[in-house]
Amino acid sequence: MTTRALGVRSRLRGGRLGNELWGILYTLPGLILLGIFLIAPFVLAIYLSFTNQRLASPLPVEWVGFDNYSRILGDSDFWNAFKNNMIFAAVVVPVQTALALWMATLVNQKLRGVKAYRAIYFLPVVTVLTVTAVVWFLLFSPDSGLVNGFLDLVTFGTVQPGWLDSTSTALLAIIIMSVWQGAGFQMIILLAGLQDIPQELYEAASIDGATKRQQFLYVTLPQLRNTLIFVITVTLILAFRLFDQVWATTRGGPLGATDTMMVQLVNTGYERKLIAQASAIAVVFFVVVLTLTLIQRVLLKENRD
Repeated sequence: MTTRALGVRSRLRGGRLGNELWGILYTLPGLILLGIFLIAPFVLAIYLSFTNQRLASPLPVEWVGFDNYSRILGDSDFWNAFKNNMIFAAVVVPVQTALALWMATLVNQKLRGVKAYRAIYFLPVVTVLTVTAVVWFLLFSPDSGLVNGFLDLVTFGTVQPGWLDSTSTALLAIIIMSVWQGAGFQMIILLAGLQDIPQELYEAASIDGATKRQQFLYVTLPQLRNTLIFVITVTLILAFRLFDQVWATTRGGPLGATDTMMVQLVNTGYERKLIAQASAIAVVFFVVVLTLTLIQRVLLKENRD
């Protein structure tokens, strides 16, 4: 190998090392923030879950092993909250994804004022969630709420549910509120996926005589597979993080009908001041969400082609 070739090779190697070094330097601030605000608190929560730590307590901290885990796993209130989370996720994930796909399909068309429609559909997402919960709390009011007013009009007063005051309708009300508030976020992601589908595929399908329904089933959905998997995964995680809507309206009531794992965590840690037990709930919550996410990823494998 000539001296010139060796010099060129050396410069290329040095350039690659320089690029890698700059890449590390650019990502370092993000990695530091991730470690401080995410990894470190979670490691601390794991440690605290094995102690008897209380909030603002003069008692010394003692190692109690798996006592906190045994306590929460033997608590019927915890399992009721877990059941509510599962019901909420089982309804919200498919319904919200289907609604978001329908809205994305609508606003993907070349219509006059389509940008205004996109903004309107996305508006609930940028609205503060607590404000949204308070507005829906007023809408669900049995006496003066617009929801019952509409039902009174169309059913001649025969259907007047208590919504947030009834154990049979409280969780349904939270589900309706959450689907309305979050569908716009999934719509934007799916809209980006729709606009990335080559138009040649639709033209070829049209030439072959495929109807709009057939084009949707055999062109749109297969091309959106990876996007849909991402949307479903994110929606599942957000569904299990349900807190603001419940805390601003029912605080887990009535009679635990809307209690969730996050509400249990806050009540245990800050209302009852049992920080160690709340840390155990956080660890169990993380394991549950991680397990469900991995199962979903196995069942819905992405197309790598």
